[in-house]
Amino acid sequence: MSARRYESWGRYPKAHHDAVLSARWRAAPLPLPESTDQSLLPFGNGRSYGDVCLNDGHVLLDARPLDRFIAFDSESGVLRCEAGVLLSEILDLVVPRGWFLPVTPGTRLVTVGGAIANDVHGKNHHRAGTFGCHVRAFELLRSDGSRRFCSAQENTEHFRATIGGLGLIGLITWAELQLRRIASPAIAQEAVRYDGLDAFFALSAESDQAFEYTVAWVDCLSSGSQLGRGVFIRGNHVETPSDTPPKPPGLTLAVPFTPPVSAINGLTLKAFNAAYFYGHPAGRHASIVHYAPFFHPLDGVADWNRIYGPKGFLQYQFVVPHAHGPEAVREILQRIARAGTGSFLAVLKVFGAPTSPGLLSFPGPGVTLALDFPNLGTRTFDFLDSLDEVVREAGGRLYPAKDARMRGADFRAAYPEWTSLEALRDPRLDSSFWRRVRGEAP
Repeated sequence: MSARRYESWGRYPKAHHDAVLSARWRAAPLPLPESTDQSLLPFGNGRSYGDVCLNDGHVLLDARPLDRFIAFDSESGVLRCEAGVLLSEILDLVVPRGWFLPVTPGTRLVTVGGAIANDVHGKNHHRAGTFGCHVRAFELLRSDGSRRFCSAQENTEHFRATIGGLGLIGLITWAELQLRRIASPAIAQEAVRYDGLDAFFALSAESDQAFEYTVAWVDCLSSGSQLGRGVFIRGNHVETPSDTPPKPPGLTLAVPFTPPVSAINGLTLKAFNAAYFYGHPAGRHASIVHYAPFFHPLDGVADWNRIYGPKGFLQYQFVVPHAHGPEAVREILQRIARAGTGSFLAVLKVFGAPTSPGLLSFPGPGVTLALDFPNLGTRTFDFLDSLDEVVREAGGRLYPAKDARMRGADFRAAYPEWTSLEALRDPRLDSSFWRRVRGEAP
């Protein structure tokens, strides 16, 4: 068993799993630990950041081998596949046939089961909602041997609990998705450098009607009148086929080893932020790009999580309602600038109104900011506690798929339907995250 294969992408917290079982055939019974005292957790491709994919002291079930396509209707765009199929594998199959994922997160190296379990979102939430909004049906295999066909019309409670249910309701063996039609693999992109937080919100409001995909990179070290400055990226699928579409990215770069300490620090952050910001000329610049660097830029750097060193990093993503969004984001960026602990990856977006069927879905109407921080121990944890205060007072919540240290009380207050999920949870399934937030682990 490879330890790196079964850790989270943030590489924190560290976990020891007593065993790793494998789900290889969707028709086979659910593999279970020999001891009834041990719980089981399905594991996809390990691209969530904290401990939702970990089951410290217990057993993991590797579901990645469930990687087969079952059916694809090229007329309707309905795809059925096993839960271990990667989004990248779907794109490789369907893009040449004129179809695309209705929602894709920042990495395409996510399994379908993981995308459902974390109800991932992308740059088009204001138009398309979450991944779960486009799941037509799936099969749920429970530890008692039962198999449930789940959809919005059948076994509805289990359908809603499984979407965003963090892998706790049962093993998804296969899922059926509704794809969206495209004419080309190209994206008509526009990059706009802006000078402050007010400009971001103006650009976001301007872009929502005309652009399907919107997001901004933020310079977290900026302050004063330039607080929140960054680069706003927006785009649409190219509507007409081209004889010379943009080529997909070539050779993937890689971080070959883990440095002894984090390569992300005040000096490297300042240099990178200045280079990225001024590397985009003032004004609005349009271009035609391949979908891969537009949606998944970091997939072009293999093992990029190594740059944070052996202690890993913590991702921090929150959403706060529109009424308090600008003030909360401003306060958090001010605290980051004062502390000098800027984030290498700071992504700012406005979520829209579409509602997910998932019980514990993270997105809601409001403003979301995603941040990465090197794990510097107590200093980092204390600082994130201070950010929690802002999110809590603004009526916001954190994203479980990217969390490694949220207090249980905050989780239970922000996700009141957690009790409904707990009632439907498979009694043999559990996770490090779930034990922590329900108050049974530190």
